[in-house]
Amino acid sequence: MSDLGPVDPGRADEAAWLRRWRLRPDGDATTTTTSRLIPVRTEDGTAAMLKIAHEPEEARGAALLAALDGRGAVPVIRRDHDALLMERATGPGDLVAMVRAGEDDEATRIVSAVAGRLHAETDRVLALPEPPALVPLETWFDQLFAHADRLGPLHRAGADLARRRFDDGREPTVLHGDLHHGNVLDFGEHGWLAIDPKGLLGDAEFDVCNLLCNPSHERALVPGRLPRQFAVAVAATGFEARRLRDWLVAWSALSSTWFELDGRPERAATAERIGEAAAGLAV
Repeated sequence: MSDLGPVDPGRADEAAWLRRWRLRPDGDATTTTTSRLIPVRTEDGTAAMLKIAHEPEEARGAALLAALDGRGAVPVIRRDHDALLMERATGPGDLVAMVRAGEDDEATRIVSAVAGRLHAETDRVLALPEPPALVPLETWFDQLFAHADRLGPLHRAGADLARRRFDDGREPTVLHGDLHHGNVLDFGEHGWLAIDPKGLLGDAEFDVCNLLCNPSHERALVPGRLPRQFAVAVAATGFEARRLRDWLVAWSALSSTWFELDGRPERAATAERIGEAAAGLAV
């Protein structure tokens, strides 16, 4: 392995992982609020991505990726504490670009198919000797339940719909938690696979709601777009339309709540508008 050169004291942790796993940097690193992502090459030249988690949520997602073992999600090469080494997507496909090119329906079908592959692993993942620690979906809705009355009618309606669905008592499914056009990538011969799961356990329908709000709120709110993509998702997944609509309203209310509490009122407002449009969907 070549000399990494002088080490930035603030990046000593990533330099340590590069040395330990004999990795060579292979592109510009990216820093998010939750992790550090470094494109690398392994000793044998394999294109990979080194991810160093800064938040417990990322470590939970890494554990789920390891448990999925490449079934519907990016294959994990190595994992240790806060560091994750996974294969890198090098295929030419790009779902956001597909939407812009007028292939919105096909992009929705692709993400829906990936969701199905992930959900199909539920029994196997939960039966592992050391299954990943997944968060109940209901826990995610705590802030909506707490703030719904203060925020408005859509939030109250979303909270009520979520509570109704939680009270159904259905067997939970392993959920990605953040499936959208930017988190399903082209892995070439491996096909389309998911990255960056949040690691939840709950109703399967919830997992395609964020897809319908993406690749941007602006796109989701284009007249006629939500009804069409909702119908495409229902056909692709086989989900009950009424149940998916309920979760889409609930998710929009939760998303709006998070944006509001994060001091982003404009984004909260557009998420609320998606929820209002979802509530009017014919099912």
